[in-house]
Amino acid sequence: MMAKDLKNISLKLFRKYLKYKGLKHLRTTGGHEVWSSSTLKRPIILQTHVDPIPEFIVKMNLRTLGVDRDDFIEFLKNG
Repeated sequence: MMAKDLKNISLKLFRKYLKYKGLKHLRTTGGHEVWSSSTLKRPIILQTHVDPIPEFIVKMNLRTLGVDRDDFIEFLKNG
């Protein structure tokens, strides 16, 4: 897949993906949402004031989740 597939991902859509992957929203502090699950070594942090999410943030969070871009693209296609 091309990197352009990860551009213009809305906060709402990425939150839906995090829930789909079994993460729970723990808290929101100072414009940052903290998401985590027992299987992650560190939490996922989202800035609530930046929408759409920059591509490098999406890539970093997918890496933290341990999933590849294709898994996320498949989620986008199947909604």
